[in-house]
Amino acid sequence: MHIIISKEALLRPLTLVSGAIERKHTLPILSNVLIETSLEEVKFTGTDMEVELVASAVPGNVIQAGAITVPAKKLFDICRSLPDNSEIEFKVDGHSAVVKSGKSKFSLSTLPASDYPNLEEWSSSEKIELTRHALRALIESTHFSMANQDVRYYLNGMSFELEPNLIRTVSTDGHRLALAQQSIVNGLTEQRQVIVPRKAVLEIIRLLEDDDAVIQLHIGSNHIRIEEQNFIFTTKLVDGRFPDYRRVLPQGGDKTIVADKSMLKEVFQRVSILSNEKFKGVRLNLSNGELLVSANNPEQEQAEESAVVDYTGDSLEIGFNVSYMIDVLNNIKTDTVKIMLADSNSSALIEGYDDGSSLYVVMPMKL
Repeated sequence: MHIIISKEALLRPLTLVSGAIERKHTLPILSNVLIETSLEEVKFTGTDMEVELVASAVPGNVIQAGAITVPAKKLFDICRSLPDNSEIEFKVDGHSAVVKSGKSKFSLSTLPASDYPNLEEWSSSEKIELTRHALRALIESTHFSMANQDVRYYLNGMSFELEPNLIRTVSTDGHRLALAQQSIVNGLTEQRQVIVPRKAVLEIIRLLEDDDAVIQLHIGSNHIRIEEQNFIFTTKLVDGRFPDYRRVLPQGGDKTIVADKSMLKEVFQRVSILSNEKFKGVRLNLSNGELLVSANNPEQEQAEESAVVDYTGDSLEIGFNVSYMIDVLNNIKTDTVKIMLADSNSSALIEGYDDGSSLYVVMPMKL
């Protein structure tokens, strides 16, 4: 293999695929990036056996086509450190890859391309199209509620539900739940539900730009793939059954609070300073037109602040993890928030006012 390519053309695909490559791995080749050259393009592939990212670049000149793997981070760091608008010569010489630019020369170790693992061949059973903005918004609205290293492995990810003309994302860690949905024209005839693992969800957020370019979403029995103009991203799915979240959506909440989102978030943030650092509990005391938020900690310190809210009804006292409440308020898009409660033992249902695109459930705490 022997090519000449600009720094910018090489750096962009390397940046994209780096998220799939493990720095420290029991298999040395998984720390490498696979580089495959044809006369028209250079293709870069990174994988950790669970997710796979493929991105390509157009070289300035292909002197000899071929394929090789080299240490991904070292090649990335070399490329990034070179001056802007540099021209890079990349050549395989025996068991080494030689990188030249200007007066700089680097020799990298290589491993054979034939040893590089690929996610097994698969075919998608469903394909839909949507914009990058739509998919990113769905994931950003719900990803914060995913579990992290929970023994209930099916919670360590995000549920993607596809219905005729609808896509929905749901995540929960058992203490809170986030749901977002969007209407799309997908032509599906039956419902599909898959669980995308946590690492893949976070990687998709990193990869997707927030614009209206159209992408393709392919869904198979064990994999999901995103194809767009800059990359192809494939991940294995979590083999499990996502809990029936509809059963935990609060029903019959007759106490409705309407408040300014920014004001409420600032109250929670101030009071949380003196909450218990481990449990983050705050107490909400609700009365006509007023919400009193208070907290204390083992050092016998206390904080309280009252906020004017739109509420008429019986008084109520209830406790919540304040971090969960702040997370929800950070992800609601409207300026006004609506919180529905039933009693001190029931979960809160939180939505943007007059916005049905997402909803959030937070379980109460005993304080």
